[in-house]
Parts: sequence; structure tokens; C-alpha cells
Amino acid sequence: MSNLSLHPLVAGLVLAGAVLTLGACQSKESAEAEPVAELVEATVEATAEVVPPAAMSQAAGLADVLAAQPEAAQARYGARHPAETLTFFGIEPGMNVLEALPGGGWYSKILAPYIGAEGMLVGVDYDQALFPLFGFFSDEQLKAKETWVDDWLADARGWFDTPVADIDAFQFGSMPERLEGELDAALFIRALHNLARFEADGEFLTVSLMNTKAALKPGGVVGVVQHMAPEEAADDWADGSAGYLKKSFVIAQFEAAGFELVADSDINVNPLDQPTSDDIVWRLPPTLSGSADNPELAAQMSAIGESSRMTLLFKKPE
Repeated sequence: MSNLSLHPLVAGLVLAGAVLTLGACQSKESAEAEPVAELVEATVEATAEVVPPAAMSQAAGLADVLAAQPEAAQARYGARHPAETLTFFGIEPGMNVLEALPGGGWYSKILAPYIGAEGMLVGVDYDQALFPLFGFFSDEQLKAKETWVDDWLADARGWFDTPVADIDAFQFGSMPERLEGELDAALFIRALHNLARFEADGEFLTVSLMNTKAALKPGGVVGVVQHMAPEEAADDWADGSAGYLKKSFVIAQFEAAGFELVADSDINVNPLDQPTSDDIVWRLPPTLSGSADNPELAAQMSAIGESSRMTLLFKKPE
């Protein structure tokens, strides 16, 4: 399916994203070292002949937001490709956007200022009932999840000292009626594997997609970035417990929930990540699980880089 099957604005910007992605694949180290302002400037220049002036302004605005992020965040642009990813998903100023599992706000701190004061960012955490299933959360940590909405809102609103998007929050399984049909887009960035892993224990993936569909306007989109298992991998390994899911599984789940697949991109594919059934995604950077006391193994994992990720765009039917 062509990435250019989107509306003209997104199609033009995706073309630029493809140019940047090719460069990143040719030299990952140089891509990571390249200043973010230069990276996104290339996007603007590459789209000069195919994108309307309003879209050019949006690309420049995203460049400014990305350039304002802390150095630690910018150091991961070469692996996470936020400029290309958000462009591919068609995220624009003024949108109302859901972000699943926002955590400490790596993407939230980009989205809120980019969406701007005319838009809304809605952070969504897992259903409270999912967390005990991990088996390693303390009673205190589980108790804290009861106030996650208020706690995350307080943190998120404190991240900014200039006007940004209105910020809201809820937990899957408890979507407030006020958000029904209000959102333009939803983002699941590395947020699906645990929902799939525990689906049999509480239909967490099913309910999350149901909530997402209810929150979206007709024609609203869902952007997915997810650790990608090889299609030939065993299903019982690629069930999310190792962090990986098969692209075919993700597509099937969204289509079963009533979404349409719009486009598929290789923006976040890392061909060096070839996991086997003995591997977990957290063996790779930034976690490097299992190699804390083994510098040689840590170096091997660092040479692979972050996980290979599918990047999919779905749409709620009009």
C-alpha cells in the first residue's frame, strides 16, 4: 500500500519523510549526530514544490518544537524519527490528539506545543486492572494508579511555561463521555504489546481499541508504532510478552475493531534487529536488559540499536 494514498498534505510531507528515512538507513550514526534543525529543514526543503504554504509552516513549526527539546531527547531522534513519524500520521496544529501510555512525556512534550493552544492532548494510561497482572508492581505502586489521571495531569501541565494544547487524561476502560467523537487522531507508540499480552485476562486490547474508536471523530486516524516481530515467529512468542507483535496481528486487531488500514511505512524499521524466540525487546537500547555486567554484550546490543518497529496508519470510517 502506498504511503502517498493519504490526503495531499500528508502525502507531500511523507515524501520528504521517505527521503530522510533513506538517509538515516544509510548511516544511522550520522543521522543521530545530525542537528535536529538541519534534519527537519531538509523536510521543508524537500517538500517545497509539492506542499502548500500552510503545510510548509506546519513543518517549520514542528522543526522549532523538536529543536527546543532537551539534548537527551534529541539524542534519540535518529532511532525514533519523530519528525517523519508525526508527518506520516498527519498530525497538525489545532488537532485533538490521544496519546496512549504517555508516561514521562517524551512524545507529549513534542505534541502539546506543536498542536498548540487551539488543540487538545489527551494522555491515556492502561486500565488499572491490568497492572497487577505484571506481577512486579508493589502495593504502593498499584495504589498510585488509582490517582494516575490527576497525578499525570498535574505533571504534564507543569512541563510547559508557554501556552500549549489543552491537556486531558483518562484510563482505558473508563473513557469519559465528554470525549466521545471529539478527537482527530490517536497515537499508540510502543503501547500495544502489553494490551495484547493480557488480552485473555480482561480484553484490554479490545476495550482500548473500542474506547479509541468512540473518542475519534468519523474519519479520525490512529497512528501505530510498535516493536515488530518477524512474521515467521511463533505466535506464543510474538504475543507481546517479549515486547514484539507481528504486523499481521496488529492489522487484524484494528480491522476487527472497525478501522481501515490507510498506509504502512518503513520509517522506523531497523533491519539490524532480528529477534529470535530467545530474545526480548528490552535487551536493546535504551534498556540493555541482561547486559549490565557484560560490556561486550552491551556493545553488541548497542550496535544493533533500538528495535525494528512497524509504522501503520488506520482510519475510523467516515
